[in-house]
Amino acid sequence: MTEACTLCPRRCGARRDETRGGGFCRLPDTMRIARIAPHLWEEPPISGQRGTGAVFFSGCTLRCVYCQNRAVSHTGEGRAFTPAELAESLRRLVEEKGVHTVSFITATPFTERILETLAIYRPPVPLVWNTSGYETVETLRRLEGIIDIYLPDLKHLTPRMAKLCCGAPDYFEAASAAIREMVRQTGLPQIGEDGIMRRGTLIRHLILPGLTGESVALLEWVKENLPGGIPVSVMSQYVPNPDSGVPGLNRRITKRETARVEEALLRLGLPGFTQEQSSASEDYVPGFNGDGDFV
Repeated sequence: MTEACTLCPRRCGARRDETRGGGFCRLPDTMRIARIAPHLWEEPPISGQRGTGAVFFSGCTLRCVYCQNRAVSHTGEGRAFTPAELAESLRRLVEEKGVHTVSFITATPFTERILETLAIYRPPVPLVWNTSGYETVETLRRLEGIIDIYLPDLKHLTPRMAKLCCGAPDYFEAASAAIREMVRQTGLPQIGEDGIMRRGTLIRHLILPGLTGESVALLEWVKENLPGGIPVSVMSQYVPNPDSGVPGLNRRITKRETARVEEALLRLGLPGFTQEQSSASEDYVPGFNGDGDFV
């Protein structure tokens, strides 16, 4: 049983037992997982040709109004897993599916159980912590020496937009401190001869309609505050959620908006990745919690 949970920056102090959870995430102490399968649509040094072994954990510490994985992040859809069961799934991902990396996606509420899992079986491939960026330095330090690659989002700059979109006005304060800690732990990206990242931090930023000024300011923060060589993946995959309730987010981003942010990436000399706007489709959202969604 988890008492007074403080794993994420909300520090709810929620009590979480095997079947129930309080606080913001409402998650139990038992791991809930919505998908375990190879995933081909991450950045090239993460997915390679055979994919990353993606473990999509249920629930989220943010629940952004524009999330494409709402079935998982907002409703907590998924199945209960013990550390031993997850360890066996990780073994199958590596030994049977041949994945290049293993990714723990929105896994923060289950940090302790993941550490138990890795004590049973530590995959012989790089481990990726795929996160919203809304982390505490204390939780990240539990992962030091265990996680090889951090893949954080850097979503919002202003408290106003962070509060509107994810109910976390302290988002930038928390995420900027967390990303500094991730970079401290892993250093600059190390890429193998096969093009797969072995270690390092790769930051993601999703362009939102009408908010390219924030996007450019966030890229400038990366340039000014992190070591040269930390890559940024600029994503143009935003798909409007008609139920978001946030003015201005009810449309797709324009080519002009995408170009402005991509030009800033180049102007600042930041290494990284950009997406084709054709990626703004729900066709790229994987299935969750079906019989075929677990290796």
